[in-house]
Amino acid sequence: MRKLVVTEFVSLDGVMEAPGGDDGYVHGAWTMPFWGDEIAEFKTAEMMAADALLLGRVTYQGFSAAWPQRSGDVFSDKMNSMEKYVVSKTLESAAWNNSTILRGDMIREVTELKGRAGADIIVHGSATLAQGLLRADLVDELRLATYPLTLGVGKKLFGPDTRLDFTAVDSTLSSTGVTLTTYRRKPR
Repeated sequence: MRKLVVTEFVSLDGVMEAPGGDDGYVHGAWTMPFWGDEIAEFKTAEMMAADALLLGRVTYQGFSAAWPQRSGDVFSDKMNSMEKYVVSKTLESAAWNNSTILRGDMIREVTELKGRAGADIIVHGSATLAQGLLRADLVDELRLATYPLTLGVGKKLFGPDTRLDFTAVDSTLSSTGVTLTTYRRKPR
C-alpha cells in the first residue's frame, strides 16, 4: 500500500495559510525570509519519493496557474509530469498535465488511490483536504517545516476535533531556524 504524506509549512501556532505568497491573507509570504538550501533539499527529496499529488481545489488552482510555466529543474519537471488528483465537487475542469478530478466520496477515493501500486502520494497545502484526511485517519506521514514565528490568525493544519498519535522519525534544524520533521503515524 502506498503512503499518504501530508507536507506543510506551519508556524509555531499551527497556521499554514499563504506561506509562499499573498492571497489576501494579512501575513502572506511568511516563509520567504527563512528559505535556504536545507528546506529546498527537504522539499525536493519528498517530491522525488512520490509519484502522485493529491490536492484540494484551491491549492490545485494556484499550482496549476504557476507550475506549468516552470521547467528545467528537477522539482518543476517532477511537479509537472506526475499524476495529480484534485478533490473537488465544484471544479469543472483540470487542464494541468496528468490531472484527474475526484468528485466522489473522499475517504473511498483516497483509500482506493492508496491501494494502487506506486510510490508516495503527497499532499501540499490544501488545508481543508489535509484536515479531512487527518480526521479520516488516512495520513501515514506528516512532514512539517515548522517556522520560528507565530501568526495569531489564519488557517490551521489541525482542526479542533483531530487526535492522532505520531512518532518523530527524523528532525533537522535548518540554518535559518526552521525545524524539518517527519512524523510517522503510530500503528492503529
